[in-house]
Amino acid sequence: MDITELTVHELQEKLKNKELTSYDITKAYVDRIEEKEKDVQAFVTTLENEALEKASKIEEERKSGEVGIFTGIPIGIKDNICTKGVKTTCSSKMLENFVSPYDATVVEKLNKERIINLGKLNMDEFAMGGSTEYSYFKKTRNPWDLNKVPGGSSGGSAAAVAANMVPWALGSDTGGSIRQPASFCGVVGLKPTYGLVSRYGLVAFASSLDQIGPITKDVYDSAMLLNIITGHDERDTTSRNIEKKDYTKALKNDVKGLKIGVPKEFFGEGINEEVKEKLEEAIETYKELGAEIEEFSLDIAKYSLATYYIIACAEASSNLGRFDGIRYGYRAKEFKDLKDLYRKSRSEGFGEEVKRRIILGTYVLSSGYYDAYYKKAQQVRTLVMNEFNKAFQKYDVILTPTSPTVAFDIGSKSNNPLEMYLADICTVSVNIAGLPGISVPCGVDKKGMPIGMQLIGNKFEEETILNAAYTFEQKIKFRENYKPTFRKGEK
Repeated sequence: MDITELTVHELQEKLKNKELTSYDITKAYVDRIEEKEKDVQAFVTTLENEALEKASKIEEERKSGEVGIFTGIPIGIKDNICTKGVKTTCSSKMLENFVSPYDATVVEKLNKERIINLGKLNMDEFAMGGSTEYSYFKKTRNPWDLNKVPGGSSGGSAAAVAANMVPWALGSDTGGSIRQPASFCGVVGLKPTYGLVSRYGLVAFASSLDQIGPITKDVYDSAMLLNIITGHDERDTTSRNIEKKDYTKALKNDVKGLKIGVPKEFFGEGINEEVKEKLEEAIETYKELGAEIEEFSLDIAKYSLATYYIIACAEASSNLGRFDGIRYGYRAKEFKDLKDLYRKSRSEGFGEEVKRRIILGTYVLSSGYYDAYYKKAQQVRTLVMNEFNKAFQKYDVILTPTSPTVAFDIGSKSNNPLEMYLADICTVSVNIAGLPGISVPCGVDKKGMPIGMQLIGNKFEEETILNAAYTFEQKIKFRENYKPTFRKGEK
Protein backbone atom coordinates (compact mmCIF):
# COMPACT_ATOMS: atom_id res chain seq x y z
CA MET A 1 0.00 0.00 0.00
CA ASP A 2 1.29 3.44 -0.97
CA ILE A 3 0.20 5.65 1.94
CA THR A 4 0.66 8.85 -0.08
CA GLU A 5 -1.92 7.69 -2.67
CA LEU A 6 -4.69 7.74 -0.04
CA THR A 7 -7.15 10.59 0.45
CA VAL A 8 -7.48 12.22 3.88
CA HIS A 9 -10.74 10.42 4.64
CA GLU A 10 -9.04 7.10 3.78
CA LEU A 11 -6.11 8.01 6.06
CA GLN A 12 -8.59 8.78 8.86
CA GLU A 13 -10.13 5.33 8.45
CA LYS A 14 -6.69 3.67 8.66
CA LEU A 15 -5.83 5.66 11.80
CA LYS A 16 -9.15 4.78 13.40
CA ASN A 17 -8.68 1.06 12.67
CA LYS A 18 -5.08 1.25 13.92
CA GLU A 19 -3.79 0.08 10.53
CA LEU A 20 -1.51 3.15 10.42
CA THR A 21 -0.03 5.59 12.92
CA SER A 22 0.41 9.36 12.50
CA TYR A 23 4.15 8.72 12.36
CA ASP A 24 3.72 6.18 9.52
CA ILE A 25 1.70 8.71 7.52
CA THR A 26 4.01 11.66 8.18
CA LYS A 27 7.13 9.59 7.43
CA ALA A 28 5.60 8.42 4.13
CA TYR A 29 5.02 12.03 3.07
CA VAL A 30 8.47 13.15 4.24
CA ASP A 31 10.01 10.34 2.15
CA ARG A 32 7.83 11.31 -0.81
CA ILE A 33 8.97 14.96 -0.56
CA GLU A 34 12.61 13.81 -0.52
CA GLU A 35 11.95 11.67 -3.61
CA LYS A 36 9.90 14.11 -5.71
CA GLU A 37 10.81 17.65 -4.63
CA LYS A 38 13.90 17.76 -6.88
CA ASP A 39 11.60 17.25 -9.91
CA VAL A 40 8.49 19.22 -8.88
CA GLN A 41 10.02 22.09 -6.84
CA ALA A 42 6.79 22.69 -4.89
CA PHE A 43 8.18 23.83 -1.52
CA VAL A 44 9.84 27.07 -0.44
CA THR A 45 10.36 25.79 3.13
CA THR A 46 10.13 22.16 4.29
CA LEU A 47 9.52 21.18 7.92
CA GLU A 48 10.32 17.46 7.74
CA ASN A 49 12.11 17.12 11.10
CA GLU A 50 9.55 19.24 12.96
CA ALA A 51 6.73 17.25 11.36
CA LEU A 52 8.20 13.88 12.39
CA GLU A 53 8.78 15.17 15.93
CA LYS A 54 5.13 16.29 16.19
CA ALA A 55 3.93 12.96 14.77
CA SER A 56 5.93 11.05 17.44
CA LYS A 57 4.41 13.17 20.24
CA ILE A 58 0.91 12.67 18.82
CA GLU A 59 1.41 8.89 18.80
CA GLU A 60 2.26 8.97 22.50
CA GLU A 61 -0.92 10.97 23.16
CA ARG A 62 -2.97 8.60 21.03
CA LYS A 63 -1.89 5.66 23.20
CA SER A 64 -2.94 7.41 26.37
CA GLY A 65 -6.27 8.95 25.38
CA GLU A 66 -8.76 10.32 22.87
CA VAL A 67 -7.55 12.48 20.00
CA GLY A 68 -9.43 14.44 17.33
CA ILE A 69 -10.37 12.99 13.93
CA PHE A 70 -7.77 15.13 12.11
CA THR A 71 -4.99 14.72 14.70
CA GLY A 72 -1.71 13.74 13.06
CA ILE A 73 -2.82 14.30 9.44
CA PRO A 74 -0.18 16.33 7.50
CA ILE A 75 -0.85 19.40 5.30
CA GLY A 76 0.99 21.90 3.09
CA ILE A 77 0.38 25.66 3.34
CA LYS A 78 0.79 28.29 0.63
CA ASP A 79 3.61 30.67 1.48
CA ASN A 80 1.44 33.81 1.75
CA ILE A 81 -0.40 32.43 4.80
CA CYS A 82 1.33 33.44 8.04
CA THR A 83 2.80 30.66 10.20
CA LYS A 84 4.30 31.60 13.56
CA GLY A 85 8.03 30.95 13.81
CA VAL A 86 8.25 29.79 10.18
CA LYS A 87 9.25 31.86 7.16
CA THR A 88 6.37 33.42 5.20
CA THR A 89 8.08 34.71 2.07
CA CYS A 90 5.25 35.13 -0.49
CA SER A 91 7.96 33.71 -2.81
CA SER A 92 9.53 37.18 -2.94
CA LYS A 93 13.02 38.55 -2.34
CA MET A 94 11.20 41.31 -0.40
CA LEU A 95 10.20 38.80 2.33
CA GLU A 96 12.98 36.25 1.82
CA ASN A 97 13.90 36.20 5.53
CA PHE A 98 10.58 37.24 7.10
CA VAL A 99 9.54 34.95 9.97
CA SER A 100 5.93 35.57 10.94
CA PRO A 101 5.40 36.46 14.62
CA TYR A 102 1.82 35.09 14.54
CA ASP A 103 -0.42 32.48 12.91
CA ALA A 104 -3.14 33.24 10.38
CA THR A 105 -6.63 32.35 11.66
CA VAL A 106 -6.79 29.33 9.31
CA VAL A 107 -3.45 28.09 10.69
CA GLU A 108 -4.75 28.49 14.25
CA LYS A 109 -7.72 26.32 13.25
CA LEU A 110 -5.39 23.68 11.76
CA ASN A 111 -3.25 23.73 14.92
CA LYS A 112 -6.34 23.31 17.09
CA GLU A 113 -7.09 20.09 15.16
CA ARG A 114 -3.42 19.03 15.64
CA ILE A 115 -2.83 18.89 11.87
CA ILE A 116 0.89 18.70 11.05
CA ASN A 117 2.44 21.34 8.77
CA LEU A 118 4.88 19.73 6.28
CA GLY A 119 6.03 23.10 4.95
CA LYS A 120 5.32 26.26 2.96
CA LEU A 121 4.46 25.91 -0.71
CA ASN A 122 5.77 27.86 -3.68
CA MET A 123 3.66 30.45 -5.49
CA ASP A 124 3.85 33.36 -7.90
CA GLU A 125 5.41 36.30 -6.04
CA PHE A 126 2.77 37.96 -3.83
CA ALA A 127 0.21 35.73 -5.63
CA MET A 128 0.59 37.72 -8.86
CA GLY A 129 0.69 35.36 -11.81
CA GLY A 130 -0.94 32.32 -13.35
CA SER A 131 1.94 29.87 -13.70
CA THR A 132 4.20 29.89 -10.59
CA GLU A 133 7.02 31.07 -12.85
CA TYR A 134 7.12 34.43 -11.05
CA SER A 135 8.48 33.01 -7.79
CA TYR A 136 11.81 34.52 -6.69
CA PHE A 137 13.05 31.11 -5.53
CA LYS A 138 12.17 28.48 -8.13
CA LYS A 139 9.79 27.47 -10.91
CA THR A 140 7.37 24.77 -9.80
CA ARG A 141 6.70 22.06 -12.39
CA ASN A 142 3.55 20.16 -13.25
CA PRO A 143 3.69 16.50 -12.07
CA TRP A 144 1.80 15.39 -15.21
CA ASP A 145 4.55 16.84 -17.44
CA LEU A 146 7.62 18.42 -15.84
CA ASN A 147 8.11 20.80 -18.78
CA LYS A 148 4.71 22.38 -18.17
CA VAL A 149 3.53 24.92 -15.58
CA PRO A 150 1.34 23.82 -12.66
CA GLY A 151 -0.75 27.01 -12.96
CA GLY A 152 -0.80 29.77 -10.40
CA SER A 153 -0.56 31.50 -8.15
CA SER A 154 -1.18 28.45 -5.89
CA GLY A 155 0.91 26.24 -8.21
CA GLY A 156 3.06 24.83 -5.38
CA SER A 157 -0.06 23.76 -3.47
CA ALA A 158 -1.71 22.09 -6.48
CA ALA A 159 1.51 20.40 -7.66
CA ALA A 160 2.28 19.09 -4.14
CA VAL A 161 -1.19 17.52 -3.85
CA ALA A 162 -1.04 16.07 -7.39
CA ALA A 163 2.45 14.64 -6.74
CA ASN A 164 1.28 13.08 -3.42
CA MET A 165 3.82 15.17 -1.47
CA VAL A 166 1.00 16.40 0.79
CA PRO A 167 -2.46 14.82 1.28
CA TRP A 168 -4.11 18.25 1.01
CA ALA A 169 -3.12 21.91 1.01
CA LEU A 170 -4.29 25.47 1.54
CA GLY A 171 -4.13 27.97 -1.30
CA SER A 172 -5.47 31.45 -1.90
CA ASP A 173 -7.64 32.63 -4.79
CA THR A 174 -7.79 36.24 -6.02
CA GLY A 175 -8.84 35.65 -9.63
CA GLY A 176 -8.62 31.88 -10.03
CA SER A 177 -5.41 31.08 -8.16
CA ILE A 178 -6.83 27.93 -6.52
CA ARG A 179 -9.10 26.74 -9.33
CA GLN A 180 -6.78 27.21 -12.33
CA PRO A 181 -3.79 25.29 -10.85
CA ALA A 182 -6.22 22.61 -9.61
CA SER A 183 -7.41 22.28 -13.21
CA PHE A 184 -3.85 22.12 -14.61
CA CYS A 185 -2.76 19.53 -12.01
CA GLY A 186 -5.84 17.29 -12.06
CA VAL A 187 -6.94 17.93 -8.45
CA VAL A 188 -9.91 19.58 -6.73
CA GLY A 189 -9.72 23.30 -5.90
CA LEU A 190 -12.41 25.20 -4.00
CA LYS A 191 -12.68 28.99 -3.78
CA PRO A 192 -15.20 29.70 -0.96
CA THR A 193 -17.65 32.61 -0.86
CA TYR A 194 -15.92 35.88 0.02
CA GLY A 195 -16.17 36.30 3.80
CA LEU A 196 -16.73 32.61 4.62
CA VAL A 197 -13.07 32.02 5.55
CA SER A 198 -11.07 34.56 7.55
CA ARG A 199 -8.34 36.43 5.66
CA TYR A 200 -6.54 37.41 8.87
CA GLY A 201 -2.90 36.44 8.37
CA LEU A 202 -3.17 36.11 4.59
CA VAL A 203 -0.66 38.54 3.07
CA ALA A 204 -2.96 40.76 1.02
CA PHE A 205 -2.81 41.06 -2.76
CA ALA A 206 -6.29 42.48 -3.47
CA SER A 207 -8.29 42.65 -0.25
CA SER A 208 -11.77 42.70 -1.81
CA LEU A 209 -11.01 39.61 -3.95
CA ASP A 210 -8.64 37.35 -1.93
CA GLN A 211 -9.99 34.17 -0.34
CA ILE A 212 -8.25 31.18 1.27
CA GLY A 213 -9.47 27.73 0.23
CA PRO A 214 -8.62 24.00 -0.01
CA ILE A 215 -6.77 22.07 -2.71
CA THR A 216 -7.41 18.34 -2.30
CA LYS A 217 -7.34 14.95 -4.00
CA ASP A 218 -11.12 14.61 -4.02
CA VAL A 219 -14.32 16.51 -3.20
CA TYR A 220 -14.93 14.80 0.16
CA ASP A 221 -11.54 16.01 1.43
CA SER A 222 -12.39 19.50 0.16
CA ALA A 223 -15.62 19.52 2.20
CA MET A 224 -13.73 18.32 5.30
CA LEU A 225 -11.02 20.99 5.03
CA LEU A 226 -13.69 23.64 4.46
CA ASN A 227 -15.37 22.48 7.70
CA ILE A 228 -12.12 23.20 9.56
CA ILE A 229 -11.26 26.64 8.15
CA THR A 230 -14.67 28.39 8.06
CA GLY A 231 -16.10 30.54 10.83
CA HIS A 232 -16.51 34.16 11.86
CA ASP A 233 -13.35 36.02 12.91
CA GLU A 234 -13.52 39.37 14.68
CA ARG A 235 -10.01 40.20 13.47
CA ASP A 236 -11.22 40.22 9.86
CA THR A 237 -13.84 42.90 9.22
CA THR A 238 -14.94 41.16 5.99
CA SER A 239 -15.58 37.85 7.79
CA ARG A 240 -19.29 36.99 7.78
CA ASN A 241 -21.03 35.61 10.85
CA ILE A 242 -23.08 32.76 9.44
CA GLU A 243 -24.16 29.47 10.92
CA LYS A 244 -21.44 26.80 11.00
CA LYS A 245 -22.19 23.89 8.66
CA ASP A 246 -20.94 20.36 8.09
CA TYR A 247 -20.29 20.38 4.35
CA THR A 248 -19.69 16.63 4.17
CA LYS A 249 -23.42 16.10 4.86
CA ALA A 250 -24.21 17.84 1.57
CA LEU A 251 -22.47 15.09 -0.45
CA LYS A 252 -25.51 13.05 -1.45
CA ASN A 253 -24.34 11.64 -4.82
CA ASP A 254 -27.59 12.78 -6.38
CA VAL A 255 -28.24 15.69 -8.77
CA LYS A 256 -31.73 14.78 -9.99
CA GLY A 257 -33.64 17.98 -10.71
CA LEU A 258 -30.57 20.20 -10.20
CA LYS A 259 -30.80 23.16 -12.58
CA ILE A 260 -27.46 23.81 -14.27
CA GLY A 261 -26.94 26.89 -16.44
CA VAL A 262 -24.26 26.79 -19.15
CA PRO A 263 -23.21 30.30 -20.27
CA LYS A 264 -22.50 30.21 -24.02
CA GLU A 265 -19.94 33.06 -23.77
CA PHE A 266 -17.55 30.74 -21.87
CA PHE A 267 -17.53 28.22 -24.73
CA GLY A 268 -16.76 30.61 -27.57
CA GLU A 269 -13.59 31.97 -29.10
CA GLY A 270 -10.32 31.19 -27.30
CA ILE A 271 -11.46 27.92 -25.72
CA ASN A 272 -9.29 24.97 -26.75
CA GLU A 273 -11.28 22.38 -28.76
CA GLU A 274 -10.27 19.45 -26.55
CA VAL A 275 -11.26 21.39 -23.41
CA LYS A 276 -14.62 22.21 -25.01
CA GLU A 277 -15.13 18.58 -25.99
CA LYS A 278 -14.51 17.29 -22.44
CA LEU A 279 -16.85 19.92 -20.99
CA GLU A 280 -19.57 18.87 -23.43
CA GLU A 281 -19.06 15.26 -22.31
CA ALA A 282 -19.40 16.43 -18.68
CA ILE A 283 -22.67 18.19 -19.56
CA GLU A 284 -23.96 14.92 -21.09
CA THR A 285 -22.93 13.09 -17.89
CA TYR A 286 -24.99 15.51 -15.80
CA LYS A 287 -27.98 14.94 -18.10
CA GLU A 288 -27.63 11.16 -17.58
CA LEU A 289 -27.53 11.76 -13.82
CA GLY A 290 -30.86 13.61 -13.99
CA ALA A 291 -29.77 17.26 -13.86
CA GLU A 292 -31.60 19.84 -15.96
CA ILE A 293 -29.20 21.63 -18.32
CA GLU A 294 -29.90 24.87 -20.14
CA GLU A 295 -27.71 27.15 -22.20
CA PHE A 296 -28.06 30.86 -21.44
CA SER A 297 -26.28 34.16 -21.96
CA LEU A 298 -24.10 35.62 -19.19
CA ASP A 299 -22.89 38.68 -21.05
CA ILE A 300 -20.25 39.77 -18.57
CA ALA A 301 -17.25 37.66 -19.51
CA LYS A 302 -15.87 40.27 -21.89
CA TYR A 303 -15.98 42.97 -19.19
CA SER A 304 -14.83 40.86 -16.23
CA LEU A 305 -11.16 40.53 -17.16
CA ALA A 306 -10.53 44.28 -17.57
CA THR A 307 -12.58 45.01 -14.43
CA TYR A 308 -10.60 42.44 -12.44
CA TYR A 309 -7.16 43.70 -13.46
CA ILE A 310 -8.05 47.33 -12.70
CA ILE A 311 -9.43 46.52 -9.22
CA ALA A 312 -6.77 43.90 -8.38
CA CYS A 313 -3.83 46.09 -9.44
CA ALA A 314 -5.25 49.15 -7.66
CA GLU A 315 -5.58 47.20 -4.40
CA ALA A 316 -2.15 45.59 -4.89
CA SER A 317 -0.58 49.02 -5.32
CA SER A 318 -2.13 50.11 -2.03
CA ASN A 319 -1.41 46.86 -0.11
CA LEU A 320 2.23 46.63 -1.19
CA GLY A 321 2.95 50.22 -0.16
CA ARG A 322 3.99 48.92 3.28
CA PHE A 323 7.04 47.11 1.85
CA ASP A 324 9.40 50.07 1.83
CA GLY A 325 12.74 48.91 3.27
CA ILE A 326 12.00 50.58 6.61
CA ARG A 327 9.44 48.60 8.57
CA TYR A 328 10.34 45.04 7.54
CA GLY A 329 11.34 43.09 4.49
CA TYR A 330 14.24 43.63 2.12
CA ARG A 331 16.38 46.78 2.56
CA ALA A 332 18.85 48.01 -0.07
CA LYS A 333 22.45 47.89 1.14
CA GLU A 334 23.57 51.21 -0.38
CA PHE A 335 21.51 54.40 -0.59
CA LYS A 336 22.03 58.16 -0.44
CA ASP A 337 18.92 59.31 1.41
CA LEU A 338 15.46 58.17 2.53
CA LYS A 339 13.93 58.58 -0.94
CA ASP A 340 16.77 56.57 -2.49
CA LEU A 341 16.29 53.84 0.16
CA TYR A 342 12.60 53.51 -0.74
CA ARG A 343 13.33 53.43 -4.46
CA LYS A 344 16.19 50.93 -4.33
CA SER A 345 14.57 48.62 -1.76
CA ARG A 346 11.38 48.33 -3.80
CA SER A 347 13.20 48.11 -7.16
CA GLU A 348 15.50 45.34 -5.92
CA GLY A 349 12.99 43.58 -3.64
CA PHE A 350 10.07 43.17 -6.06
CA GLY A 351 10.07 41.07 -9.24
CA GLU A 352 8.99 42.25 -12.69
CA GLU A 353 5.36 41.09 -12.53
CA VAL A 354 4.77 42.68 -9.11
CA LYS A 355 6.31 45.96 -10.29
CA ARG A 356 4.15 45.86 -13.42
CA ARG A 357 0.98 45.53 -11.35
CA ILE A 358 2.01 48.19 -8.82
CA ILE A 359 2.63 50.65 -11.68
CA LEU A 360 -0.70 49.83 -13.34
CA GLY A 361 -2.54 50.07 -10.00
CA THR A 362 -0.92 53.39 -9.09
CA TYR A 363 -1.86 54.74 -12.52
CA VAL A 364 -5.58 53.83 -12.26
CA LEU A 365 -5.74 55.38 -8.77
CA SER A 366 -3.93 58.58 -9.74
CA SER A 367 -5.54 61.99 -9.96
CA GLY A 368 -7.35 62.44 -13.27
CA TYR A 369 -7.60 58.68 -13.95
CA TYR A 370 -9.40 57.45 -10.82
CA ASP A 371 -12.89 58.21 -12.21
CA ALA A 372 -12.08 56.96 -15.70
CA TYR A 373 -10.71 53.58 -14.57
CA TYR A 374 -11.05 52.55 -10.92
CA LYS A 375 -14.50 54.08 -10.30
CA LYS A 376 -15.76 52.72 -13.62
CA ALA A 377 -14.43 49.24 -12.78
CA GLN A 378 -16.30 49.30 -9.46
CA GLN A 379 -19.50 50.23 -11.30
CA VAL A 380 -19.00 47.32 -13.74
CA ARG A 381 -18.38 45.07 -10.72
CA THR A 382 -21.92 45.87 -9.55
CA LEU A 383 -23.25 44.94 -13.01
CA VAL A 384 -21.38 41.61 -12.85
CA MET A 385 -22.92 40.87 -9.44
CA ASN A 386 -26.39 41.76 -10.76
CA GLU A 387 -25.97 39.46 -13.78
CA PHE A 388 -25.05 36.55 -11.52
CA ASN A 389 -27.94 37.32 -9.15
CA LYS A 390 -30.30 37.19 -12.15
CA ALA A 391 -28.80 33.86 -13.28
CA PHE A 392 -29.16 32.31 -9.82
CA GLN A 393 -32.86 33.11 -9.75
CA LYS A 394 -33.15 30.48 -12.48
CA TYR A 395 -30.23 28.08 -11.94
CA ASP A 396 -28.71 26.29 -8.93
CA VAL A 397 -25.26 25.95 -10.50
CA ILE A 398 -23.39 27.57 -13.41
CA LEU A 399 -21.02 25.28 -15.34
CA THR A 400 -17.98 26.58 -17.28
CA PRO A 401 -14.45 25.49 -18.17
CA THR A 402 -11.96 26.33 -15.38
CA SER A 403 -9.35 27.41 -17.91
CA PRO A 404 -9.59 27.87 -21.68
CA THR A 405 -6.54 25.60 -22.12
CA VAL A 406 -4.63 22.79 -20.42
CA ALA A 407 -1.27 23.51 -18.75
CA PHE A 408 1.13 25.29 -21.09
CA ASP A 409 4.91 24.97 -21.47
CA ILE A 410 7.19 26.67 -18.98
CA GLY A 411 8.43 29.92 -20.53
CA SER A 412 5.79 30.04 -23.27
CA LYS A 413 3.75 32.89 -21.78
CA SER A 414 5.94 34.48 -19.10
CA ASN A 415 7.27 37.07 -21.57
CA ASN A 416 3.77 37.96 -22.74
CA PRO A 417 1.79 39.31 -19.75
CA LEU A 418 -1.38 39.95 -21.77
CA GLU A 419 -1.53 36.35 -22.95
CA MET A 420 -1.02 35.19 -19.36
CA TYR A 421 -3.81 37.52 -18.14
CA LEU A 422 -6.23 36.17 -20.78
CA ALA A 423 -5.84 32.69 -19.26
CA ASP A 424 -7.91 33.97 -16.27
CA ILE A 425 -10.97 34.68 -18.41
CA CYS A 426 -13.09 31.85 -16.93
CA THR A 427 -12.34 32.43 -13.25
CA VAL A 428 -12.09 36.16 -12.46
CA SER A 429 -15.82 36.97 -12.57
CA VAL A 430 -16.37 34.61 -9.59
CA ASN A 431 -14.03 36.73 -7.43
CA ILE A 432 -15.51 40.01 -8.68
CA ALA A 433 -18.96 38.82 -7.54
CA GLY A 434 -17.66 37.16 -4.32
CA LEU A 435 -19.16 33.77 -5.25
CA PRO A 436 -18.02 30.21 -4.47
CA GLY A 437 -16.46 28.17 -7.29
CA ILE A 438 -14.97 24.70 -7.48
CA SER A 439 -12.76 23.08 -10.12
CA VAL A 440 -12.95 19.31 -10.58
CA PRO A 441 -11.10 17.21 -13.16
CA CYS A 442 -13.35 16.10 -16.04
CA GLY A 443 -10.86 14.22 -18.21
CA VAL A 444 -7.55 14.59 -20.05
CA ASP A 445 -6.55 15.79 -23.51
CA LYS A 446 -4.84 13.64 -26.17
CA LYS A 447 -1.43 14.25 -24.55
CA GLY A 448 -2.73 13.14 -21.15
CA MET A 449 -2.93 16.61 -19.55
CA PRO A 450 -5.82 17.18 -17.09
CA ILE A 451 -8.84 19.34 -17.95
CA GLY A 452 -10.86 21.09 -15.23
CA MET A 453 -14.57 21.88 -15.02
CA GLN A 454 -15.72 24.86 -12.94
CA LEU A 455 -18.99 24.87 -11.01
CA ILE A 456 -20.14 28.26 -9.68
CA GLY A 457 -22.72 28.62 -6.91
CA ASN A 458 -24.70 31.42 -5.30
CA LYS A 459 -23.24 33.12 -2.22
CA PHE A 460 -22.78 30.80 0.78
CA GLU A 461 -24.23 27.84 -1.16
CA GLU A 462 -21.06 25.77 -1.08
CA GLU A 463 -23.16 22.65 -0.35
CA THR A 464 -24.79 22.85 -3.80
CA ILE A 465 -21.54 23.00 -5.79
CA LEU A 466 -19.82 20.46 -3.54
CA ASN A 467 -22.61 17.94 -4.08
CA ALA A 468 -22.70 18.62 -7.85
CA ALA A 469 -18.91 18.13 -8.01
CA TYR A 470 -19.02 15.04 -5.77
CA THR A 471 -21.77 13.36 -7.82
CA PHE A 472 -19.84 13.95 -11.05
CA GLU A 473 -16.59 12.74 -9.46
CA GLN A 474 -18.24 9.50 -8.28
CA LYS A 475 -19.50 8.88 -11.79
CA ILE A 476 -16.31 9.45 -13.81
CA LYS A 477 -13.78 8.23 -11.19
CA PHE A 478 -10.96 10.42 -12.48
CA ARG A 479 -8.40 9.43 -9.80
CA GLU A 480 -8.88 5.73 -10.54
CA ASN A 481 -8.33 6.20 -14.27
CA TYR A 482 -5.58 8.85 -14.49
CA LYS A 483 -2.37 9.53 -12.56
CA PRO A 484 0.52 12.00 -12.97
CA THR A 485 3.43 10.45 -14.85
CA PHE A 486 6.25 12.92 -14.02
CA ARG A 487 7.28 12.64 -17.67
CA LYS A 488 9.47 15.21 -19.37
CA GLY A 489 7.45 15.97 -22.48
CA GLU A 490 8.72 18.00 -25.41
CA LYS A 491 9.35 21.66 -24.78
